[in-house]
Amino acid sequence: MRKRISLLMIMLLIWFLALMIYGMFQLQRPLNISEKQVVALEKGRPVSSFFMKLERENWMQDSRWIMLVAKLSGKSRLAKAGEYELTPQMNSWDVLDTLIKGKSVQYKITLVEGQNVHEMMSRLAANDKLIQDLPSDVSQLMTFLGLEGHPEGRFFPDTYQFHRNTRASEILVRAQIRLETVLAEEWREREEGLPYKTPYEALVMASIVEKETAAPEEREMIAGVFVRRLQKRMRLETDPTVIYGLGDRYKGNIRKKHLREKTAYNTYRMKGLPPTPIAMVGREAIHAALHPADGEELYFVAKGDGRHQFSSTLAEHNKAVRHYQIYKRKDEYRSTPTDQ
Repeated sequence: MRKRISLLMIMLLIWFLALMIYGMFQLQRPLNISEKQVVALEKGRPVSSFFMKLERENWMQDSRWIMLVAKLSGKSRLAKAGEYELTPQMNSWDVLDTLIKGKSVQYKITLVEGQNVHEMMSRLAANDKLIQDLPSDVSQLMTFLGLEGHPEGRFFPDTYQFHRNTRASEILVRAQIRLETVLAEEWREREEGLPYKTPYEALVMASIVEKETAAPEEREMIAGVFVRRLQKRMRLETDPTVIYGLGDRYKGNIRKKHLREKTAYNTYRMKGLPPTPIAMVGREAIHAALHPADGEELYFVAKGDGRHQFSSTLAEHNKAVRHYQIYKRKDEYRSTPTDQ
């Protein structure tokens, strides 16, 4: 009888050891995938649902072992919802560790400097990884976000990372806070004697600089021209503000009737700055608006390559206009920079 019991115990021990070896083999076995895969652990779902999904896809041969380990160790409660990238080198332990650390997939969206608020909203709406919670009417945007004022230029152009199912409004809140932070930093270091009463006026100027040139080295010079014109109570006479004021009516060319039209953004008709920015503004343009280049230039004309010829007198300017816009005009001529 004792021999039978001993034999049974030995057999049970061998079976247990074999089972443990099999379990360890399954835990350390690489996933059955040949390329990266993205799998989601849905919010509110147990971690077992994630591993069962891998087994159904035949990416994991036997998920019971890692689920048992996760439950017995208490780690199943630590797994975080999200999308996770799995690679061929990963085994069950690696997958569980990834879920616990919350190393979920991050996506990116770029808000582009020089684009207006309508273009920004379209870019957000086109991203299928975001929850689209923003109002369709741009005029309601600031109220929806709990902010005041006009939305144009109030969001910082940058690349923002986010997890799937992040609300689009969260991206804009981050962009708005970032804009206010950058503007405050640059405002504190501004040059003396500038014709701006508030940081917002500097932001308006920066948006004009942003739209006027695609050449980084020209930003301070463009700002210098506009600052001197403001100080002399001259009109800014800048095409990008006119274009912005036309909105959907702009079809690619500014006509004389547009320059004669009296709108809040027609700087050929009104003195001073327009009432709001005309585009999203990067730090470089803000810096230029607050650190304009010294000089006597009051005019500039596009050369046709995205850069400009600067002049101090109207006579010099008219000569430059004839040279670059009449005699040397080319098919690829650009009077304003292309979108960046």
